[in-house]
Amino acid sequence: MPLNVTFILGGAASGKSAFAEKLCATAGKDKIYWATAQIFDAEMREKVSRHLEQRGSGWATIEEPETAAQVLDPLAQGHICLMDCATMWLTNHLLAEHDLEAATRELLSAIDRCQADLVIVSNETGLGIVPENKLARRFREAQGRLNIALAARADTVVQVTAGLPLVLKGTL
Repeated sequence: MPLNVTFILGGAASGKSAFAEKLCATAGKDKIYWATAQIFDAEMREKVSRHLEQRGSGWATIEEPETAAQVLDPLAQGHICLMDCATMWLTNHLLAEHDLEAATRELLSAIDRCQADLVIVSNETGLGIVPENKLARRFREAQGRLNIALAARADTVVQVTAGLPLVLKGTL
């Protein structure tokens, strides 16, 4: 079982990644950044560059868009791992037409086995209107189910809105 799981939830560009990075930076442990995004265009390349600059030095980065066990199984108690983010991880599986329930079970199992502290960032996608197309509705529903499962496993759940954290479960 991981030492401590913190789940950080918020809207797009809400400040959740910056909050998560600061949380990890103050933990006094070896920092691992699990990058789940895949770079397919210039806009995403720019976003990744901004995140690298914002994060600063002192992080080991693992770029792995899908396989949680590959990232989490080798981690030890002296590590803190930031998964940024569960939303991109889910998107990768959805677009690859993987079995989302099986992928989620694999992620949750890897979290349960992990020996490091974990900080998981995810988007809250259920606060808007019902999307007009089937793929977007499927994604929104899958993201909601994933967020519920991650929050249930987490010791601490924090919602970040406009850069401001609100603890929903546990303590910081």
